[in-house]
Parts: sequence; C-alpha cells; structure tokens
Amino acid sequence: MSVRVLIADDQELVRTGLRMILDAQPGIEVIAEASDGAEAVALTHELGPDVCLMDIRMPVLDGIAATTLLAGPGVPDPIPVVVITTFDLDEYVYAALRAGARGFLLKNAGAALLAEAVHAAARGDALIDPNVTVRLIEAFAPAARAAAAQPASPLTDREQDVLAAVARGLGNTEIGSELHISLSTVKTHIASLMLKLGVRNRVELAIWEHERRRR
Repeated sequence: MSVRVLIADDQELVRTGLRMILDAQPGIEVIAEASDGAEAVALTHELGPDVCLMDIRMPVLDGIAATTLLAGPGVPDPIPVVVITTFDLDEYVYAALRAGARGFLLKNAGAALLAEAVHAAARGDALIDPNVTVRLIEAFAPAARAAAAQPASPLTDREQDVLAAVARGLGNTEIGSELHISLSTVKTHIASLMLKLGVRNRVELAIWEHERRRR
C-alpha cells in the first residue's frame, strides 16, 4: 500500500519537482499540493495523507504554524510532518521540530534520502539529515549548553549507544541494524532518553550528546 503524501511549498517549481521525484519512487503517491500553510492544514484535514512534506517560509500561514496545528502538542491524531528546507533556514527548522515535526531534510537531499524520509515518517520512524543536524548543533549548542543538565537517572550502556547513533543522524531502522536490536527496542530507548534528559525531539537529543562530549 502506497504512502500518501501532501506537498506544501509556495514555489510551484519546487512542488512540481518534489512530486516528480516522489511519484517515481516505489510505494509513494503524492495526493495533493498546497501553496501555503493554511491550504496545507485544510487539505490534510480533508484528505488525511500519511505524511505531509512541509516547507517553512510560506504565505498566509507559515510551515511552523502549520506544523503546530497538524502535529504539535495536544493534537489528538498528529500527522507525520517532514520539514524540507535550505541551509539558511536552520533556525526555522529547529522551531518546526519543537512544534512537532518528525524529521527534516535539505532541499538538495536527493531522491533516495527524500523517499527514505517519507517512508520513515509513515512507519513512525524519523530521519534527520546528518548535515542539518551538524548545522543545528553548531547554531544552537551555545544556548543549549546551559540547559544540558544531568539526566534524571543514569543512562544505561545501551541508551548511550543509541544516543550516540542519534547524534550521528541515524534513523531508528539504521540504529537497530547497527546495534542489532529491534525497531521497537530502539523506540523504547529513545523514549527513555527523552524522558531522562528532558528533551522533546531527536535534534535536542543530538545537541545534548554533543554538549556532553564537550564537558
């Protein structure tokens, strides 16, 4: 069964390119396009896509606000949102992740990585572009340093292995393969890490690990 995707971007050329790439991938079907965040929210509620691919800077309602409405805290049935952006929009990506986005990529990520991110989001996994992770760490590490408190309880050896893998930008499936553990076990460890470290997403996990290594 194909993953049904909604593309939200204010540039028609970008939407057309993304549709062509995704429609050419096995197991993915683009069901709609939106030119602004408000239209993306309306179409998502109307059509119920499996994944929403979301740009950040859009008119009427930007991608951050749209992500909050679709996947933010308190949303009963959140829709997996994958943010796709450019290098110079990292701070907006960070805000979108805090609003509930499941993953993010750069617009030059390529067809294979784009398809992988869509499939990951649809199955409840997440994929973070390693290049963006590094840039976000560099940009936000100074502010995060003061907040990188000790964990509520000690991390297990396996949790430390998982945390290191997350900091490298690996998705859940890749972590499971590398550490020879099941996908459900990876998810359990990540949930435990977020609780112990008091963070809300994978980027914050990566930043915390980066700061731990600096101390």
